[in-house]
Amino acid sequence: MLLSAFAFSVMSALVKVLGARLPSIEIAFVRAVVTLAVSLAQVTHAGLPILGTGQRGWLLLRGLIGFVGLHSYFYAVTSLPLADATVLHFLNPLLVALLAPLLLGERGRLIDGLAILLGLLGVVMVARPPALFGDAGEPLPPLGIAAGLMGALAATGAYLVVRKLRSEHPLVVVLQFPMLGVPLTLPLVLPIWIWPTPSEWVLLVVMGLFTQLGQLKMTESLRHESAARGTALSYAQIPLSIFWGWLFWGDVPPPLALGGTLCIALGTALVVRGQPATET
Repeated sequence: MLLSAFAFSVMSALVKVLGARLPSIEIAFVRAVVTLAVSLAQVTHAGLPILGTGQRGWLLLRGLIGFVGLHSYFYAVTSLPLADATVLHFLNPLLVALLAPLLLGERGRLIDGLAILLGLLGVVMVARPPALFGDAGEPLPPLGIAAGLMGALAATGAYLVVRKLRSEHPLVVVLQFPMLGVPLTLPLVLPIWIWPTPSEWVLLVVMGLFTQLGQLKMTESLRHESAARGTALSYAQIPLSIFWGWLFWGDVPPPLALGGTLCIALGTALVVRGQPATET
């Protein structure tokens, strides 16, 4: 999961770079095309059934949730500072900790409730709504915040479904999103298509490859870890995104946002603490 977090942090940074000129829908479409090509090649080479081995409904749901989550997250990344978009998105491990006992029968603990409250407090501090904080820093765009939260909800659903699909091969699970994402996104992207420059094409392909790596390692991780523990480890992406934001865009989060990040990190630590290392 740590390798997955690194790959996704690179993907997010590349989305931020490309979003300076290209629409987020177009970036998401090319990402889906690249991952579709790579996934089909891997599944075919491994001799695996493209439609899975009997859980087609869950695989279809995985693809649909991924479609919603990808577009929400990419819009948030292109409209918000990278660190803030990442923190909002990564409310999902806390939501997974809340829902996994209910939907997957995984063991839940009372301390997870405290972790969820800390996570919600962290999101409020990162978003800094003017109604609560007045002029405490420049407020973030409401639509960007909404997209970030929608992406977090979709990621929560995706993690839970992937955990449910742990009997399917990771390559088959990863394939499901681009199989749906490409045809669903095509009619949305054609009217607004901006032809990428040669350098943008290179970045788009690299972004797709890092996305494939992140998706595959995340899916492999959730075959062996509990949903709560596995997704909580993905929070390593937050400091990496803060670093990329500072290195390439000079984004220095205000004290409130840093405090919110700390709250979410503490909530995640509570989720991980005491969780069994492996649940299959």
